[in-house]
Amino acid sequence: MSRIEEIAAQLAGYDPKALGVDGVQSFLAQLVQPAVVTQQEEAALFDALDRVLGEDIISPFSVPPHDNSAMDGFAFDGAVLQAAAPDQDIELRVIATALAGAAWRGSVGTGEAVKIMTGAVMPAELDTVIPQEFCSVDGDTVRFPAKALKRGDNRRLMGEDLRQGEPALRRGDRFTPAALGMAGSLGLARVPVLRRLRVAYFSTGDEILSVGEPPREGAVYDSNRYTVFGLLRRLGCDVIDLGLVRDDPATLQATLQRAANEADAIITSGGVSVGEADHTRAVMQRLGDMAFWRVAMRPGRPMAVGLIPKSDSKEPQGNAVLFGLPGNPVAVMVTFLAFVRPALLRMMGCNEAASTPPPLLRARSTMAIRKKPGRTEYQRGFVQPVPGQMPQVSIAGNQGSGVLSSMVQANGLVVLHHEQGNVAAGDEVDVMVFEGVI
Repeated sequence: MSRIEEIAAQLAGYDPKALGVDGVQSFLAQLVQPAVVTQQEEAALFDALDRVLGEDIISPFSVPPHDNSAMDGFAFDGAVLQAAAPDQDIELRVIATALAGAAWRGSVGTGEAVKIMTGAVMPAELDTVIPQEFCSVDGDTVRFPAKALKRGDNRRLMGEDLRQGEPALRRGDRFTPAALGMAGSLGLARVPVLRRLRVAYFSTGDEILSVGEPPREGAVYDSNRYTVFGLLRRLGCDVIDLGLVRDDPATLQATLQRAANEADAIITSGGVSVGEADHTRAVMQRLGDMAFWRVAMRPGRPMAVGLIPKSDSKEPQGNAVLFGLPGNPVAVMVTFLAFVRPALLRMMGCNEAASTPPPLLRARSTMAIRKKPGRTEYQRGFVQPVPGQMPQVSIAGNQGSGVLSSMVQANGLVVLHHEQGNVAAGDEVDVMVFEGVI
């Protein structure tokens, strides 16, 4: 029994002619092995954005390394607050100034304070900072109401961000901008990362024109090649562009085998429907272990997944995972976001939290939306905030699966779930937001 058949036998209600979105996600979770990429390399911190961490990074010291002030103001012993009445003013004598970058080593007596800058080391035995805007200053005397704060306010504690010897970042984390900053705070110029996932992709079809070719009747320019390129680059993959492949079985077979030999994963667009001129299905079946689905979703109904063995002895033996996506431009993007992106993140070695589908935001629909139960629909929408209320979303333009203009206008996908029916204006819906994804 092939791997595809094994997985299919384990899924309750598996029907390749009417497979739900949840069924596709469950299938891919078993088909796609985690951490396909295991080879490590070092990357300069400025080159590590979107890379996957290859091993835990242990903090060599505490961050911050000392108690410091969170405000520009005056540092003092907060015991005076506990002894004061709530309506009493505190009056202290300012004896020195503590600047960021150099610890002030003097001693402070009862009734005294130190003027302090944000980030400066807290002088010994002082535990509280009053922001300067709450104070009145007369010469070397500072005065403020006791009720303005409590003991310990506006002091950052040593190690409150990271403690020495604890993991600062973990294997499988992606280097987001915040993670880059975390590594920088530890003084790391280079970090251990996994090699980039190699993904080969190409478009298929005699009706497709490459950019630069003259127009001809009945033909359209290839947009999918550029869309998929952008999606993969945003994901941090090593992209292998194999261009446009015509509907010739020998050429398709050679291109697919080359892709399997050179890459960890393959993405094709077009040629996985049941059209008579589509040779891709037959070629895929000859080369590997394949499943062809009609997914209960809109857009993005036809889809193929499978494993194609590597034949090039220069590469470790194994399989490349193939994702055969529909030909319509919006269907390509939707199926990529719903299915392919999480699978690739898993293959990249991302931890579970980083390899899930994009989170869904709840928003209120500004209009009625027609929807039949029995399939999942992804409608292009524009989400905008409403002060003091739930965000609202409106449908963005023409929802045809070949209409890219509405995808450009949208900033998210309204996700109408399998059993969901019509939506009335004012109803809450789920939205998959694009920011940081596409």
